[in-house]
Amino acid sequence: MSVAEEKVRKYGGYNLHTVKTEKFKTNNIVVKWKAPITEESATLRALLPYVLQNSSNKYPNTATLRSYLEELYGATFFIDLSKKGDYQIISFSLEIANEKFLSNPDPLLKKGVDFLAEILFNPNGDGKSFVAKIVEDEKRALKQRIQSIYDDKMRYANFRLVEEMFKGEPYALGVNGIADKVDPITAEELYQYYEKSRQEDQIDVFVVGDIDEEEIASYISTKLPFADRTASEHTRAVHKEVKEKEVKEVQDVKQGKLHIGYRTNVVYGDEDYFALQIFNGIYGGFSHSKLFLNVREKESLAYYAASRIESHKGLLMVLSGIDQQNYEKAVSIIKEQLDLMKKGDFTDDEIMQTKAVTHNQMLETLDTARGMIEVFYHNAVSGVKVDMSQWLQSISKVTKEEIRSVANKIELDTIYFLSGSEGNN
Repeated sequence: MSVAEEKVRKYGGYNLHTVKTEKFKTNNIVVKWKAPITEESATLRALLPYVLQNSSNKYPNTATLRSYLEELYGATFFIDLSKKGDYQIISFSLEIANEKFLSNPDPLLKKGVDFLAEILFNPNGDGKSFVAKIVEDEKRALKQRIQSIYDDKMRYANFRLVEEMFKGEPYALGVNGIADKVDPITAEELYQYYEKSRQEDQIDVFVVGDIDEEEIASYISTKLPFADRTASEHTRAVHKEVKEKEVKEVQDVKQGKLHIGYRTNVVYGDEDYFALQIFNGIYGGFSHSKLFLNVREKESLAYYAASRIESHKGLLMVLSGIDQQNYEKAVSIIKEQLDLMKKGDFTDDEIMQTKAVTHNQMLETLDTARGMIEVFYHNAVSGVKVDMSQWLQSISKVTKEEIRSVANKIELDTIYFLSGSEGNN
């Protein structure tokens, strides 16, 4: 089967990833900035892309910036923040029409690169500081984003589980930074951090579409003049002595949130990573999984019950919403289902069904340019090269014994339960 292939060109200041495909009528350019997440920089880093997205020297306010995007046949520009392992990633994304499908021969892709160059290299400021009012406005918005985690109890339970499980580690930090550190940030300090990030971050540029790869590579190399830098060392999650702990928290909530964290001791690029994918699908990743069928359907203990893995940190999270009187029973069944996986108590049919769903899920992800870029970016984050054909073949070859073996590496770390006060111990 033919799946998307990327070409990677390494320059001194960044890596350029191009994917030539006729699947889309638009071209997508994504610039990703990667740096370790730290307590000192996390909040600055969470604020920076929103200030850069707001305006630039050429487009001094949001209205002129958005008006220019409309001129580019309604191009869409947005930013995103994410955390992969111990890294905090900033993404600048532009989706623009492919001029091949327009009667106007405007070189739209090149104009898109020019636009991103303006945003990334000519921010709205005087070369020493951003415009103070813009920074203050975006600080208010950042505080609202941080607060929104506390208002969404499912996200809050996730955040608290990670915070407890990785206490003292960078991974415990939220991707939006720390609320108390927002107000002290000045426009000058943020500009200094911008200069540092632009010069030191690992930069990866992705271009996906029906493109001339050589031509766009030549153009980007002149328009995005990222300074040479030394590639950062890839950090790997290290095995830690795990001691099971239980954390209970009481708030005014109607539905309890039972979220459980396990250390998988497996990360992206490891030989048994593919077995972990299939394990997760059978255990709690899909609607035919053991958690869904036993905790939610059979016992009616949970409003939702699922599991997911964090590929770069060796983390497996079980997420469930339960009535608090069902706490002990739900924990017991979740543990029991993992024990059954460790004993190999799952069928060939379950394996086949999970492989099929995993395979289809990956193909669906590769059906969008954004999904394609996220899949390929795993390689850039981990420093491990896995092409998509290899990924799909490796999934199909996973054996029952490999799934059982990877299950036996998984260790329970933290049980976190958020519940209402009524009937709580």
